[in-house]
Amino acid sequence: MSEEILKALMQLFGLIAKQDGGAQDTEIEYVNSFLKSQLSAEAVEEYFALFQKHSVDKKVNSNRNEEGKVKLTSMKDSVRIIGICKKINKQLNKEQKVVVLVRMYELINADRRFTDQRMAIINTAADVFRMPEEEKKGIEAFVVNNNLQDLDIEGLMVINSNEDNGVKREHIQCGKLDGDVFILRIKSADLYFLRYTGSQEIFLNGLIINQRRIYLFPKGSFLKFPTGAPIYYTDVVGHFMSDASTAKISYVVDNLGFTFKNGGIGLRDVNLAEEHGRLVGIMGASGAGKTTLLNVLSGTESPSAGEVRINGLNLHTEKEKLEGVIGLIPQDDLLIEELTVFENLYYNAKLCFKDKGEEEITGMVNDTLQSLGLFERRNLKVGSPLNKMISGGQRKRLNIALELIREPAILFVDEPTSGLSSRDSENVMNLLRELTLKGKLIFVVIHQPSSDIYKMFDKMFILDTGGYPVYYGNPSESLIYFKQLDEQINSDQGECPQCGNLNPEMVFNIIDANVLDEYGNYTNKRKTSPQEWNDFYKKNIKIPEVEEVHSAPPQSLNIPAWFKQFKIYTLRDFFSKVANKQYILLNLLEAPILGLILSFLIRYIVDPDSNIYIFRDNENIPPYIFMGIVVSLFFGLIVSAEEIFKDAKILKRESFLNLSRSSYLVSKILILFTISALQMALFVGVANTVLGIKGMYFEFWLALFSVSAFANILGLILSASFNSIVTIYILIPLVMIPQMVLGGAMFTFDKLNRDISSADKVPLIAEFMPSRWIYEGLIVDQYKNNKFKKLFFDVEQEESATDYKIVHYLPEMEDILDACKKYVDNQQSSEEAESFEQDLALLKNEIGKENVRVKEIQFADLDKLSSAGFTPEVYSLLLSHIEKLKDYYTQRFVKATTKKEKMINLAMDKYGKEQFNAVRDQYLNESISDIVRKVFEKNKILREGDKLIQNVDPIYQMPEPENALSMRTHFFAPQKHFAGHYFDTLWFNICMVWIFTIFMYIVLYFDLLRKSFKFFGELKYLKK
Repeated sequence: MSEEILKALMQLFGLIAKQDGGAQDTEIEYVNSFLKSQLSAEAVEEYFALFQKHSVDKKVNSNRNEEGKVKLTSMKDSVRIIGICKKINKQLNKEQKVVVLVRMYELINADRRFTDQRMAIINTAADVFRMPEEEKKGIEAFVVNNNLQDLDIEGLMVINSNEDNGVKREHIQCGKLDGDVFILRIKSADLYFLRYTGSQEIFLNGLIINQRRIYLFPKGSFLKFPTGAPIYYTDVVGHFMSDASTAKISYVVDNLGFTFKNGGIGLRDVNLAEEHGRLVGIMGASGAGKTTLLNVLSGTESPSAGEVRINGLNLHTEKEKLEGVIGLIPQDDLLIEELTVFENLYYNAKLCFKDKGEEEITGMVNDTLQSLGLFERRNLKVGSPLNKMISGGQRKRLNIALELIREPAILFVDEPTSGLSSRDSENVMNLLRELTLKGKLIFVVIHQPSSDIYKMFDKMFILDTGGYPVYYGNPSESLIYFKQLDEQINSDQGECPQCGNLNPEMVFNIIDANVLDEYGNYTNKRKTSPQEWNDFYKKNIKIPEVEEVHSAPPQSLNIPAWFKQFKIYTLRDFFSKVANKQYILLNLLEAPILGLILSFLIRYIVDPDSNIYIFRDNENIPPYIFMGIVVSLFFGLIVSAEEIFKDAKILKRESFLNLSRSSYLVSKILILFTISALQMALFVGVANTVLGIKGMYFEFWLALFSVSAFANILGLILSASFNSIVTIYILIPLVMIPQMVLGGAMFTFDKLNRDISSADKVPLIAEFMPSRWIYEGLIVDQYKNNKFKKLFFDVEQEESATDYKIVHYLPEMEDILDACKKYVDNQQSSEEAESFEQDLALLKNEIGKENVRVKEIQFADLDKLSSAGFTPEVYSLLLSHIEKLKDYYTQRFVKATTKKEKMINLAMDKYGKEQFNAVRDQYLNESISDIVRKVFEKNKILREGDKLIQNVDPIYQMPEPENALSMRTHFFAPQKHFAGHYFDTLWFNICMVWIFTIFMYIVLYFDLLRKSFKFFGELKYLKK
C-alpha cells in the first residue's frame, strides 16, 4: 500500500470514527493494530497521529442538536470525504478498492456501532469507487449481521457444525465449533473475506483469529479448528465453483517409480490424487527429479513401475483415448521467433480446430490475447531471448496461450517464472490460478517462489534428492510440518505474524541442513537423509482420496486432415522464413555470388595475348562441375541442418496434439526444396554463363538441385537425430568428405585401395554417393550431348570400339594364346601350369563373349579350351578365329572412319570451316574429353582373373550386363542398363539420386538414426 493511500485511509478512518461521539477505545485499538500490520514501529506514530487529528471534533457536542439528537455529518466533512475518495480512486485497482471498503467496515465493526452517519460515509466511498450495488450490500450485511438468518446473501459461505438451511449460502460442516465462520466472496475482484462470531480459538494460517476482525482469505490460506480437519482455500473455492459447467477430472498416481537407463533411480513410490480445479506445485532441490516427475506425469516418459490414471484410463498404455486431454508448457520458449505474437497463436489454433473458419479462429486468438494482456503486442515479432521484441513475461504468457487456446483439461508447466521479474512471475501465476478456477488441473514445477506465489498453490509436492517424496499437502502448512519434525521453536507458526509472509526457502534449509562439527562449522553430512525424510512422509502424510471419475475426459481438439495440416505447416514455415529478411537475402544472394566468384576465378584463357576466352581450352571445367556438386551439397546441408533441431521443443508440445509427422516433414521438405531449387538456378545461371557452358542450363540445374535435395533430407536427419547444434555442424564435414573423396573427381576409382575398388566397375561404396552419380552424369552429358559432339558420337563410339579390339584386345588375346602354346610345347613348372590354366580360362571367357557380340563369326570349340583339350589343332583354329575377328573389326573401323570423315566434310561444306570450328570451340571441352577417354592412361587394357578389362575410352564403352537387373557399370559409361533396357547416363543417374533421397526420407520419417543410437546404447548398457 502506497504512502498516499495509507494517509488517505487514516483520514477516512478518522472521519468515520469522529461521528457519533468520536473514536472509541476499540476503534483506536483497531487502527493501532492495523498500522502495526502495515508499517514498522517507527512509522506507526506518524500515521496514528494523522488518524487522531481527523477523529477529534474541536467543537464539543457540536455533533448533537439542541434536542439532543445526533446530527448528520457536517457539510465540511462530507466534502472532505468525497475529495479523499476521489483522490485515491485513481490509484486503486479493483481488488484494492474492495479491500479499502472492507477495512472501513471493519473499523466500525470494532465497536459494532453501525450508525447512519458512519454507514453513509462508507456508502459515499462505495459510490465513488463505482462498487456494484449488489456487492456493496453483500459486504454491509456480512459485516453488520451476526445472525445466520439475516445472512442469506449471494456469495456467502458458512462454516459451522450445523446443517445449513440457507438458499443462497454455500456451507461446509466442520467439528464442534462455537459460533460461525462467515466467508464472503467478492466475485468481481475474486477476493474472499472471513470473520468469526464465536469465542473458541481457531487459526488462520497459524495465527489466532480475532472475533472483531475481518480477515482477507488469500490464496493458499487454511483454517484450523479445535476439532476436525483443516479447511483450505481450495475447499472454499471448490464449493463456489461447484456449480460451474466444468467436466469432472480425476488424476491418480499409484506407486510411481522411474529408473534411468544407467540404472539410477529417478522417482520412488510417488502417489498423488487430484481432481479438476487444482493448482499443484512440484518443488525439490536440483537433481531431485522434478522435471523427471513432470515428464512421467505428462506421459512424455513411461514409468518403470506404477501407473498414472486419468478418469480411470492409463496415461501410458491408453494414450489414444486421452488425445488432447494433456498440455505441456516446457521451461524453454516454444515460440517461432520470426512470427508475430498473433501469428504464433493463429497457426497453433489452426492445427487444433479443423471445423472453425478464419473469422472464428481470428476471434479466438484475439480474445485469448486480450485476456492475457497481449492484444496490444499482437503485431510485434516475438524475437529471440537475446534480441527481444516482447518482454520475458509476455513470452511466458504467450507460451501459456499456445496451450490455453485449446484448453486442455490437464496442464503441465515447467518453471513458468524462471528468469522473470517478481511482477511478471505473479502475473503468470495469476493466469494459471485463473485457469484452475475454470476447472483445469495444473501441475507446475516451481523454483524459489515468493511467499505470494507459494501460497497460490492448492497443493505442494516436494521431492528430495534421489526422487524421494518428502511432503504432499497445503503449501502454508509445509513449513509448520518441517519445523515440527525438526523440533524448532514456534513450530506451530508457518507465516510471519506481522506481515503474513511465508518463506519457502526455509523448507529447504530444514531439509538440506548439514551437521555441525565440534568447531561449529558445517560438515558435508546432512542432519536428516532423504530416506529419513521419506520415512516421515510415509508415516505422517496421508494421500487424499478422490472419487475416480469414469466418464470420458474432456477433449477440445478437432485435428485437421493431413492435407490441411500440411498447408498450415507450409504457410507457417514460409512466413517465418520470409519474415527473416537477412535469412532470405543470404540464401538467395550467396549462391549467385559464390557462382560468380568461382567462375570468374577459373575462367582460364590459354593465350593471354588474344584475351579471347575459348570454352574448349578451359582446363578448369571438370573441377568446376565437381565444385558445383560440392556447393550444392553444402547449401543443401546448411539450410536444413537446424530445421528440426530448432523446432524440437515445439514438436514435443505438438506431440500431445497427435499431429501428422509426415505433414510436418513434407512441408519442411517443400520449403527447403524450393530454396535449393532457387539457389541452384541462380548458381548455374551465373556460373555457366560466365564459363560459357551453353545449351545445358536445365541439365546442370536439375542435376545440382537433385544432389542438393538429397542433402536437404540428410540435413533434416542430422537435425532430428542430435541434441546439440554444435554436434550437427561438426558432423557436416563427416558426411561431406566421403562425398568428395568418392565422387570420382579427386581420385580415379581404379587407383583407390584394392580392398574397395575393382578395375571394371565403380567401387560398391561409391555407388552410395550421390556426388559420384551426378559428377558422372554431368561429365558424360557435357561430352556426349553437347551441340558439337552429339553429331558424331555414335560413329565415334563405333570407331573407338573397333579400334580397341584391333589395337589392344585381339593382340592381347594372341599373346595369351601364344603363351598357352609355349606351355604345351615345353616342359613347365607347377607355377607355369597354374598360369596356363588361368590363360585358358581367360581365352574361354573372352571368346565366349565374342561369340555373343559377333553373331557372324562363331568359335564352336570352347569346350576344348582346357588343359586336356588344348592341342596344336585347337591353337590353330583359335588363332584363325582371332584373325577373322581382326578382319571383321577392321572392316567396321574403316566403315566408321569413312562415315565420320564424310559427316565432317558435309558439316564443313554446309556451315563453313570457320563456323564448324567455332561450334567445336564453344561446346566441346578438351579437358572433359581427356577425362572421359582416359587419354593419359598408360595401361589401355587390364587383366583381372579370367577377363580382360578395357581401360581406355570408357565414354564409348557400352555396358554388358550380367543379368536383367544388373546396373553396375564402369565409370563414365555412355548409357546405363536396367531391366533389359538402356537409359541415358545423366537421367539414369539423376533417378538414382532421387531413389536415395526417397530412402533417406524413410529414414527421416521413422527416425531410424536416432533409434539406432538409442538401441545400441541400450545394448551396450545391457552388456555391462
